[in-house]
Amino acid sequence: MTWLFFVLGTVLSWGMYGPMLHKGQVQLGNPMRALLCVGVAYFLVGVLVPVITLSAQGQLGGFTANGTVAATFAGALGALGAVFIIFSYRYGGLPIYVMPLVFGGAPVVNVVFTMLLHPPKTPPNPMFYLGIVCAAVGGGLVLYFRPQN
Repeated sequence: MTWLFFVLGTVLSWGMYGPMLHKGQVQLGNPMRALLCVGVAYFLVGVLVPVITLSAQGQLGGFTANGTVAATFAGALGALGAVFIIFSYRYGGLPIYVMPLVFGGAPVVNVVFTMLLHPPKTPPNPMFYLGIVCAAVGGGLVLYFRPQN
């Protein structure tokens, strides 16, 4: 059950990510300044923490080519997502619209892509498709009934 603690940490971090990114972008006056700050943060958290941790464990070596390519591509996808969010803000999107769409759509893409990488042994239960519809309807309800500024 420890993993749920880390899931909660991700939910809190990513739930605050969009609004804080928008705030920084507005205050910096240029979306590329905000992206540069995101890149610095990625370096500090995504490079220094693992280097220190792996060094302390004596495991800084042992990288495989396939694992390195897959993990680097995953990192590029994460950074590219930040670029797309930044540009959605640049062209008029607001966190109250952008982030529910991102977090409503991403789980559906995640499950479909995972099914392509690891095909299920049996066809999905029809409730799976109902879940996709519910995710879309839920995202629409969040946007429609959002708090007014």
